[in-house]
Amino acid sequence: MIAAARAGAAEILRYCNRDFAIHNKEGINNLVTEADFAAEKAILGIIKEKFPAHQILAEESGEMIQDSTYKWIIDPIDGTVNFAHGIPLNCVSIGIENKGEIILAAVFNPHLNEFFMAEKGKGATLNSRPIHVSEEKKAIHACLVTGFPYIYINEPNGPLEMFERFVRKGVPVRRLGSAAIDLCWVAAGKLDGFFEHKLEPWDSAAGSLIVQEAGGKITDFKGENFSIYQHKVLATNGHIHDEMLGIINGQKDLQ
Repeated sequence: MIAAARAGAAEILRYCNRDFAIHNKEGINNLVTEADFAAEKAILGIIKEKFPAHQILAEESGEMIQDSTYKWIIDPIDGTVNFAHGIPLNCVSIGIENKGEIILAAVFNPHLNEFFMAEKGKGATLNSRPIHVSEEKKAIHACLVTGFPYIYINEPNGPLEMFERFVRKGVPVRRLGSAAIDLCWVAAGKLDGFFEHKLEPWDSAAGSLIVQEAGGKITDFKGENFSIYQHKVLATNGHIHDEMLGIINGQKDLQ
């Protein structure tokens, strides 16, 4: 997993600050670049060499179903829009699932040299040092992060409405452009909570385990057990989780 993450990151750095092809997927500004494909190819090459029988779910090449309980869930560049604009908040994200449970995770941002890892039941690290979530007890004092979907979800209590509840009360809510980094920074205690309406499995597979192994909590918007195969996510330090659930569902006011 480490070798695969580093191979993908090497391609990110190779393409950084040079000309490369950029295409648009479904939705406005939902970009994919030459570097995404090159990074994914490098990652898959290592996995297929070492574990040819394992299943794979990758953002750009899709799903490879095989007769194995192991599945590698890969985002070669999480934060592609940032990457395409030269913003150094993007990363390789790799989660390994066995029998429906994420057991290993790696998120590597080579621009900042931040390599996050987690193993189920063994904690989370940043550059091999243990990390832990913050101790903030009140959402009104928290530093939060969110993201908006490329295809806007036309539903009650949507992303902008939810965002407004916090910022109108003066709560800092960042939008960094990489869900994997958002989750890792919650795990590292840099941020206190993260919420988003529409993530895909490759966005959250690695980061969800890293948050949990750093002592945090992650659920859907109903407070139920989080699955990477559903879209809505709330990840916090645990202390503000119930309060955040009430606020994002319009059941509580910030105070």
